[in-house]
Amino acid sequence: MGLNNAIVIGAGIGGLAAACALARRGVAVTVLEQAPAIREVGAGLQISPNGLAVLRALGLEKRLKAQGAVQGQAVVMQAFDKQGDVARLDLTQLPAQQRYLFMHRADLVDALARAAREQNVSFEFGTQVEDVVAGDMPQLTLADGSTRRAELVVGADGIHSRARVALNGADAGFFTGQVAWRAAVPNTVGHADVAMVTMGAGRHLVSYPLRGGALVNLVAVEERETWAEEGWNHPDDAANLRQAFAAFSGTARALIDAVEVPTLWGLHRHPVAAVWQRGGVALLGDAAHPTLPFLAQGANMALEDAWVLADHVTRGGTAALEAYQALRVPRVTRVIKVAEGNAWRYHLHPGPLRALAHLGLRTGSRFAPRRMLGAFDWLYGHDVTAGAPR
Repeated sequence: MGLNNAIVIGAGIGGLAAACALARRGVAVTVLEQAPAIREVGAGLQISPNGLAVLRALGLEKRLKAQGAVQGQAVVMQAFDKQGDVARLDLTQLPAQQRYLFMHRADLVDALARAAREQNVSFEFGTQVEDVVAGDMPQLTLADGSTRRAELVVGADGIHSRARVALNGADAGFFTGQVAWRAAVPNTVGHADVAMVTMGAGRHLVSYPLRGGALVNLVAVEERETWAEEGWNHPDDAANLRQAFAAFSGTARALIDAVEVPTLWGLHRHPVAAVWQRGGVALLGDAAHPTLPFLAQGANMALEDAWVLADHVTRGGTAALEAYQALRVPRVTRVIKVAEGNAWRYHLHPGPLRALAHLGLRTGSRFAPRRMLGAFDWLYGHDVTAGAPR
């Protein structure tokens, strides 16, 4: 394809990863970001082996560990009203290269931004993209009326993507009837290096350590009829979180009680974009396929997208963008379907169905742990960087 230059819209995880991957292949990249600077926002992330493969290929694994990324030992499921584990997925049994990390979103963004700058990627902050026009030389119109052109425009601008609208028209997401609070609190409970899923009736809490175990990240999901605004950075009163999880006790209760100012996130569903690319414009991450958080794959899918897109457009000839979409759609569609299916499993009410479901999890965890872990081979064992030049 002989790609010389590219503009990436959005300095989030997917956008920065795409900028790094393109720049490493000799493309001159400019990142446009509407915020005035890269700031510490968000809380924790679970980077599963498939996402870590991309970060490793970008040369960032050691840097992230130095920043306090925690290697996850297990995913543990427990019931809010009973002692003992319902199930334990032992992540130490994964192949040696398939590590599972917990890290602060800000630390990953910082590492990617530093790597991008080291590859001579340019940044323009406080830059709001108003319109995207695909074509032989795609054009962007900014809020100040100025324009930008590049051979490739990457829309990594999230759920409110202007690039997605340009390729697909507007779509109306629908409220799923679920909200999520996010927070990070001091680790005063000695939280193990595991992702703990505490399951309750119509709600669940996910917790795991960050920054060398100094903090614990919380994601608390509740089913409810009242709508909440889409997006993950809207402050809420901690009393609302505590009221929603009043029946939880033990470690989960202590963690929730420690929250001071959570953010509230209304979980909405949008379809996978019908068109990911046209006329030199390509989408990735949430701009192409917003993903519910019940499989912890939002950031990981964006990382995979970024690598595959960069690899295709710098090696794949004139049909590179079409090939990128064709390769990614089946995978992200499967991930989204599995994530949606997890929600009801976490939210079962006490009764025969919950008892049967938990018995199945407990039995599998105890007597066939490797088989349970093997059920994730299609996800964790998928390495988009395998065989590609780095």
